[in-house]
Amino acid sequence: MRYFSAIEMAKIWAISVRSVRNYCTQGRVDGAFLAGKTWQIPEDAKKPERLNKKKMEEITLLDILKEQKVSKYSGGIYHKTQINLTYNSNHIEGSCLSHDQTRYIFETNTIGLENEVLNVDDILETANHFRCIDMIIDHAKDVLSEKFIKELHFVLKNGTSDSRKEWFVVGDYKKIPNEVGGMNTTLPEEVAQRMKELLKEYNDKKEKSFEDILDFHVKFERIHPFQDGNGRVGRLILFKECLKYNIVPFIIDGHLKMFYYRGLKEWDYEKGYLIDTCLSAQDKYKADLDYFRIAYENNKSN
Repeated sequence: MRYFSAIEMAKIWAISVRSVRNYCTQGRVDGAFLAGKTWQIPEDAKKPERLNKKKMEEITLLDILKEQKVSKYSGGIYHKTQINLTYNSNHIEGSCLSHDQTRYIFETNTIGLENEVLNVDDILETANHFRCIDMIIDHAKDVLSEKFIKELHFVLKNGTSDSRKEWFVVGDYKKIPNEVGGMNTTLPEEVAQRMKELLKEYNDKKEKSFEDILDFHVKFERIHPFQDGNGRVGRLILFKECLKYNIVPFIIDGHLKMFYYRGLKEWDYEKGYLIDTCLSAQDKYKADLDYFRIAYENNKSN
């Protein structure tokens, strides 16, 4: 099959090159893919139907992520989000897989080994985290619930060595007290009630601001409802809720790890530490959106 560039296809379809690129970025051209920085479009690709201006304005990041997920589109914002969010969130928690290894698992569903020993749990939790991201995209508009949070944990930890421990409950709240960063967390017998109270407080707010979502995250991490996996589940929830309220989401990377931890610890006294850290991470994600020519509202984080 022959493939055409965006410039060539623009002449065939009698539209602007920018429109062709936008259609490809949005996952609306079947079979189109990026080769380096150049779009390759099948010769028999159908020109997408033009959306009216009002409908175009309503296309959100969540819409694009859903489209690219369903179409298995490679090289777009969905692809990049899967790899970067999974790598960074797992890396914060001690995963030894590299960014390239994470990408390889996502793109090929295989593991490339060359005189290297990898932790099986790191591999399983990477594959599981990809599924968790699909879950938060599919259910982004749903009301946040205990059931969904437990399902995220179940998918994340399923099949790992933790799941074979008698005292570790996959997909349910912890049985043994734990701590985070040297600080005590909610006792096991109090977790269910505290989670119900936190979700009621959060869901009773009709509109959620950036600060509201961060406040939920801080309180969730302080409860630390699961035996392990709380940080990753918490950051998945952050991403989901940003998508729900059309707030630009963000990914905490290794460079921001210590600032992120400081922000969680100091939230009650100085919210600016965590807010500024997350806004810095948000700026990085905005740069990805700019690259893929995906529109967003700058004032949504305030």
